This record gives sequence, structure tokens and C-alpha cells, in this order.
Amino acid sequence: MAKSDELVKYITERVVHYIDTPKEERKGRTKIKEPWTMKWFGMIPFAVSLWVGKKEKAIHSQENREKPSSSGKG
Repeated sequence: MAKSDELVKYITERVVHYIDTPKEERKGRTKIKEPWTMKWFGMIPFAVSLWVGKKEKAIHSQENREKPSSSGKG
């Protein structure tokens, strides 16, 4: 019987605490949902996206350096 009494007491405390907190505070505490790729595969997709982003940035900067500047000659 002691365990059921403790359970009822715990649940009652949680419900009272929930009711006592303002609605704005409860909304502010909600968890932000993580992307499914992170949930299923961990840090691997994030690392790959960073790596691909660095590669693309390097390619674009290299293309910009190779282009001759257009001057007003004509």
C-alpha cells in the first residue's frame, strides 16, 4: 500500500505544480524538436553537411578568383 500512496502523492504534486505555473511559462518550456536526421543518424549528417558546405564555398571562391575583372575598355 505504501507504494500506491507515494505514487498518488507524486502525481498530485505534479498536477498541482502544473496548474500553478502560468500558461506563458509552460509554453516557453516546450522542447524544440530535433531534426529526424539527427535523431536517426546522430552527428554524421551534420558533419557531412558542414563538409559539403565548405567544399561548395571553396569552389565558389575559386571561381570568383579565376574570372577576369571586367574593365570599361571596348
